[in-house]
Amino acid sequence: MGDKQLRQNVLDELEFEPSVDAAHIGVAVDDGVVTLSGHVSSYFEKLAAEQAVRKIKGVRAIAQEIEVRYPSDKKTADDEIAKRALSVIEWHAMIPQGAVKVTVQKGLVILAGEVSWQYQKKTAEDAVRKLSGITGVINNISLKPTASVSDVKKKIEGALARHAHIEADAIRVNVRDGSKVMIEGKVESWEQREAVEDAVWSVAGVQSVDDRLTIVR
Repeated sequence: MGDKQLRQNVLDELEFEPSVDAAHIGVAVDDGVVTLSGHVSSYFEKLAAEQAVRKIKGVRAIAQEIEVRYPSDKKTADDEIAKRALSVIEWHAMIPQGAVKVTVQKGLVILAGEVSWQYQKKTAEDAVRKLSGITGVINNISLKPTASVSDVKKKIEGALARHAHIEADAIRVNVRDGSKVMIEGKVESWEQREAVEDAVWSVAGVQSVDDRLTIVR
C-alpha cells in the first residue's frame, strides 16, 4: 500500500470514528509514518484519534502533534481538576488508597506515587484521562520491586507463547537488572505490538519495558 492510499484510509477512519471531530485534524504520511496535526476540543478526543489510526493496516508509527484547545469560557481551574482526579482515583477499587499523588499545571495532570502492579498504574491514568479540562497526562507512578525476579525472562517467554495472536518465535526478550525488559523483533500490526507489551507487563517484577518491536508492512 502506498502512502497516498494510506493517508486516505486514515482520513476515512477519522471521519468514521464517532468520538472524533476530524474537521480540524491534519494528516501526513511518509513511508508508513503518520503525522497527526491540528487541534481538538479535549484530551480524550486526541487519544481517540490516535487509537483510530492505530487500527489501520500499514501504519508503522504515529507522530502525535494534535493540540488540545479549550474555549476560554470552558477552561477548568487546576485545583478543580486536581480534586476531580483524586476523587476518581480514590473511588477506584483497583488502586490502593493513598498510593497515587496528583499535581496539575495548566491542565497537565502529573501522577506520582508507587503501586505494586502495572495494571494499577495504567488504571490510574485511564481514570483521569477522561476528565474534562485536562490537556495531557504524565504518568510518573513507579512500581514496587519484587523479592523474586530471577525467572522474569522465563515467565515473559511463557506468557508470549500462550498468546494466540503473538508469534513468540519472532520476538527476543532481554532482561537487565532483573526487572528492565527489552523486547525486539517483528509484528504485523499495532494490535500485536500492544498484545506483546501487555503480556510483558503482566509478569510480576517488570518495572520498565523498552519496546523495540518493528511493525512490518
